[in-house]
Amino acid sequence: MFIDIKTSLFAIYLFLAGDSSALSNWSYAENPSVAILIVLFSLLIVVYLMNLLIGLLNIAIEEDNNRVSYLIQKAEILAEIELFYLLPHQRRWQTWFPEVIHYYADADKTRVEIERLIEEGEWDNKEFIKIQEKLLEELQIKHNPIDNKIVLEKLSALEKLETSYHEKLEKLDKLETIEKSCEKLEKLDKLETIEKSCEKLGKLDKLETLEKFYYEKLEKLEKLETLEKTYYEKLEKLEKLETLEKSYCEKSEKSDKLEILEKSHCEILEKLNKLETLEKSYCEKLDKLEKLNKIEKLLEEMHSK
Repeated sequence: MFIDIKTSLFAIYLFLAGDSSALSNWSYAENPSVAILIVLFSLLIVVYLMNLLIGLLNIAIEEDNNRVSYLIQKAEILAEIELFYLLPHQRRWQTWFPEVIHYYADADKTRVEIERLIEEGEWDNKEFIKIQEKLLEELQIKHNPIDNKIVLEKLSALEKLETSYHEKLEKLDKLETIEKSCEKLEKLDKLETIEKSCEKLGKLDKLETLEKFYYEKLEKLEKLETLEKTYYEKLEKLEKLETLEKSYCEKSEKSDKLEILEKSHCEILEKLNKLETLEKSYCEKLDKLEKLNKIEKLLEEMHSK
């Protein structure tokens, strides 16, 4: 930013404002609107803060804008400066740093100041009581701390504050009792609501038990229905089995009869076979007999010859 003349002044301004971004390569000449906004914002903030600080200083100065506070502050500053460069044994010298420092003052001005302090109630402090009494005697100021109007006013104000405080305490006690009663009522309401909720819960529990019982009964009924269905199915199957058994018995009877017939047929066949064999043997025997007859005939013929 220091290379270009246009942005060098702005870079110096940024350095004065405490911004070190002027050392970067980014140039504000490319977007001057950002530079203008930064300058305006910083100037507005500076002007606002300066006005705020000046106003606060004026308020603080108006509170302590008198010569007494100025002298007290000056004495404190001088004491701090002197004590800063003194040695410890020099700081304890009472000739240099006495407990009481006497000043020359105008009697009329001091009388007016003391009367002002008495009226404001700032005179009766527990420090330097003897010096205060001597000043009152020398300046011929009548002051009775017991009959002081300001003190009496303060006492009356304190009494009023005490009475108001006691009244407030009583009210607070009443409020506490009311709050306790309200808490008790709330607790009772809560207990009633809890009891109602417990009753509702009991009813809900009963309903839940009834629902469970109802669902159990429904399940049992469903099971019974399924059992009935299975029972009827089994009955149908039994009937079918009975019919099958009957048919089987009939078939078995028929098969027995068939077996008997087969057996009888087999026997007949065997007998027939035997008869055939007998016939064959008979035929053979007949053949043999014929042959024998023939042979006998031949033999007879032979004998006859």
